[in-house]
Amino acid sequence: MKLEKQLLLFLLSVFYLNILTANSAEKQLWFKGNTHTHSLWSDGNDFPEMIAKFYKDNSYHFLVLSDHNVLSRGEKWMNVGAIEKRRRTLGVATLKKYISTFGQDWVEVRGEDKKQEVRLKTLKEIRPKFERGGDFIFIEGEEITNSFGGSPVHTNGMNLKERIVPKKGTSLRDTMRNNIIAVREQSLRLKKPMLSHLNHPNFGWSITAKDLAHVLEEKFFEVYNGHPGINHLGDAKRPGDEKIWDIANTIRLATLKSDPLFGISSDDSHNYHGGDVKPGRGWVMVQASSLEEDSIVKSMDSGNFYGSSGVHFKNLLRDQKKGTLEFEIEAGAGAEYVTKIIGTRKGNENKPDLVGETLATIKGKKVKYKLMDNEWYFRATVTSSTNHPLPSFNGQKEQAWTQPIWDSSAIRKK
Repeated sequence: MKLEKQLLLFLLSVFYLNILTANSAEKQLWFKGNTHTHSLWSDGNDFPEMIAKFYKDNSYHFLVLSDHNVLSRGEKWMNVGAIEKRRRTLGVATLKKYISTFGQDWVEVRGEDKKQEVRLKTLKEIRPKFERGGDFIFIEGEEITNSFGGSPVHTNGMNLKERIVPKKGTSLRDTMRNNIIAVREQSLRLKKPMLSHLNHPNFGWSITAKDLAHVLEEKFFEVYNGHPGINHLGDAKRPGDEKIWDIANTIRLATLKSDPLFGISSDDSHNYHGGDVKPGRGWVMVQASSLEEDSIVKSMDSGNFYGSSGVHFKNLLRDQKKGTLEFEIEAGAGAEYVTKIIGTRKGNENKPDLVGETLATIKGKKVKYKLMDNEWYFRATVTSSTNHPLPSFNGQKEQAWTQPIWDSSAIRKK
């Protein structure tokens, strides 16, 4: 009898251990990351290690170095004088800061005087310096930089394993489409999850909400980009990025019977010694099972993330099947919060003033909303009373943007 009791206790312990293990495997964590960053490999003004140090020191978990039409690979030497000319202030020289941070043994310099050059380290070389602690990773990326008829078409590729040469097209939409397809084809061929997102649609006033809506291959775009020159707020005649999101999603659901877009927040940082295009303005918070490239990309592809420029959530439950969104804001000292539930009601899709209207306004830290039968979709924009510490436009407040929840029955079966 004693032996049977011991066996029963052993089986029960195994049973509960399996439950705990299963729960641990399913546990989802939040990771902070920037998907759009430039370095000296293209038109940024600092070394990739210096940039990575900024993000890691500021509690980011992952970083995409997304230089224009290049991956951080191969041998590249840069003239030191040309590097110093990129500085926007008269502070400490870029090379001097680099050497003082990482040491003479790490930095490779050749030549003298005006011919002096420094070698840019590859991503493969700098990964061990930052990833060994297990709390920070790089995701390899590229800003696939293209245009059509003078209109910029910039697409970020994430988790790439090969450089993508920009693909031309017979129209603006065709050009957008071809570069997204190129990322998808590489993903399928190499059997790796990859993601592409359209950058700053209002840059050069190039991409309209209708363009964004009709390129159905596109799943992500930047609802906030920290570059001050990308016309985030629009103007008197043209909508800002948030309104573009609402117009495009309304067209997709009401007319094209297709899935809506997810919104990304990013830095698009270029300047690290003063200047206007600074790091630390916008980021994504991704809910994933682990801090690994594939896990982050898969979670983003499923919509398990939100964009932020300073507002964070203690908890966030977004349930597309139930049509519900519920969250609690992680409140800052003395800050007040207003959440706008924004969406389009059925029947209003052809009424411009009612596309992306405010369906509800909720004050406080706790928010709960359910999709109504007469709504195509809704999403939430949370605005804090706190001023953004590094504003990209006048009067900017800290914000967060959740992904939309929509009427799944509106989607045409594939």
